[in-house]
Amino acid sequence: NILDRQSPRNRRIAEAFAKCGLVERSGQGMNLMFEQSIRQGKAVPDFAGTDEHTVFLTLSGEVQDPRFVRFLEKVGQETLASFTTQDFLALDSIHRELPIPDHLRQRLPRLVDLGLVERVGKGRGTRYILSRKFHAMLGQRGAYTRRRGLDKEANKALLLQHIRENTDKGTKMADLLQVLPSHSRQQVKSLIQQLKNEGLIINRGTTSAARWFLAEK
Repeated sequence: NILDRQSPRNRRIAEAFAKCGLVERSGQGMNLMFEQSIRQGKAVPDFAGTDEHTVFLTLSGEVQDPRFVRFLEKVGQETLASFTTQDFLALDSIHRELPIPDHLRQRLPRLVDLGLVERVGKGRGTRYILSRKFHAMLGQRGAYTRRRGLDKEANKALLLQHIRENTDKGTKMADLLQVLPSHSRQQVKSLIQQLKNEGLIINRGTTSAARWFLAEK
């Protein structure tokens, strides 16, 4: 990982970057490049094509999301001074709705505690979104509600799909619990009840013999 390991680099490139203010001789230059790119709403440095003998580096000057820049500026007035490069990278992944690399996941609890991101779901279904503060600042409270609601609606869709695929024999509660293994029995029952209230499924039988079927139209 180029952010964690120090390796000799091309001196002329280093001097050119230093004159542009992108790097410094303290050994923090690469970290600064990533941090500044994220702070300015730009794509992070791209090293695609790099091999043992040649380094390819692409720097983007396009500000991809000015709103995210404003958010980071606001956060910067409060707590950003103590943030690490890994914190920036984790925030960037969440903002772009990209998978969060394993080595950055250890930063997530702190970001949650600071109110910058929120945890949605439990267990293996857990995902992270930018906080209510971010969406409120942009006047996008509806988008925040939609993003939080995606988790519930996605789980309801999974349950409905399973019931649809087994509608000939019906589906037991035990099978539905396997569809959402990270959820408790009560949570799954709540989602099933919502599907029933929406007129999408019906229940036949009682106790352990009960089965769920698609509602007849």
